[in-house]
Amino acid sequence: MNKKIKWILVSVIAAGAIGWGIYTQMPKQNAELTDADQVMKDRKKTKSKLNVNAVVLKNGTLTDEIQVTGLLLPDEEVDLSFETSGKVVAINFKEGAHVAKGQLLAKVNDRQLQAELKRLKAQEKLAMDRVYRQRALLQKDAVSQEAYEQVKTEYATLQAEIDAVKARIEQTELVAPFDGIIGLRQISVGAYASPSTVVSKLTRISPLKVEFSVPERYARDIKPGLPLDFNVDGHLTPFQAKVYAKESSIDPETHTLAVRALFPNSKGQLTPGRYASIRLTKEEIKNTIAIPAEAIVPEMGKDKVFLYKSGLAQPVEIKTGIRNESHVQVLKGLHIGDTLIVSGTLQLRTDLPVVLDHVN
Repeated sequence: MNKKIKWILVSVIAAGAIGWGIYTQMPKQNAELTDADQVMKDRKKTKSKLNVNAVVLKNGTLTDEIQVTGLLLPDEEVDLSFETSGKVVAINFKEGAHVAKGQLLAKVNDRQLQAELKRLKAQEKLAMDRVYRQRALLQKDAVSQEAYEQVKTEYATLQAEIDAVKARIEQTELVAPFDGIIGLRQISVGAYASPSTVVSKLTRISPLKVEFSVPERYARDIKPGLPLDFNVDGHLTPFQAKVYAKESSIDPETHTLAVRALFPNSKGQLTPGRYASIRLTKEEIKNTIAIPAEAIVPEMGKDKVFLYKSGLAQPVEIKTGIRNESHVQVLKGLHIGDTLIVSGTLQLRTDLPVVLDHVN
């Protein structure tokens, strides 16, 4: 082998080695990454469809309501106590029973007062006879006018003393000030009672008062005669009452207006002290479009909804009116017969393909 051929072989081998080194440093193609890239490209080319629910708009009635929490109060309630002090000698009521106005409920000892009244009554007849005699003598000019006036004054004074004793005897009697249900008694016969001693509680539960407060923005809407419904635990059927009075001013701390309504409670099915969930109906708007509140998407101070049109979601700006707990009145932007998308609203975009799962 001559020298020229030797150099040619060396050059070929060196070139091959350099080429192999360059090849080994080149990035290799990953089959999994290639497949993933292809999937992403396919997704970009084809938009995925979103399954949604929708409603077909039609005329309806929207009730403008106020919902608050209130408390059931008795029509009248009082802690019963004696007007005087003394030993209790009788208790004439049964706990939890109905009592009538004027009924004697309890009594303290009045023996001394009865004896005083008996003494005064005995003197009354004698004083009355003296007046008659003095009048007859005066007519015959047998006594002076002054003597006649004196016996008249003594008789009037005696009658005043009798009335005072009778009033003190009445103070020993505890009577019902109104019809109602009497509660549990707090004393026993033989106990010493004073005006500060509570004997029992008397409550009138028919009718009942329903007391609640409304935000100040509703103050002008609350008027006597306004109907309301309320629910209490343990009763599935709502009860009806009517507003009869409201406070004269708004509470400056809570910015609410206190209101009271009357519930007949003629059957005594409800008791005072219970909480009530109250719903006041301000007005009913008929022949209007009302949509579910969850269908509305607030965006930059405006409200919009999405309609289903030819398989795509199309946004529409709307103007709303009053609203209640679940629905909102639409004044502008929608029409009867439109198909309104009511689910998946946060995922909706303009011209997004959608599939209707359920339509009302």
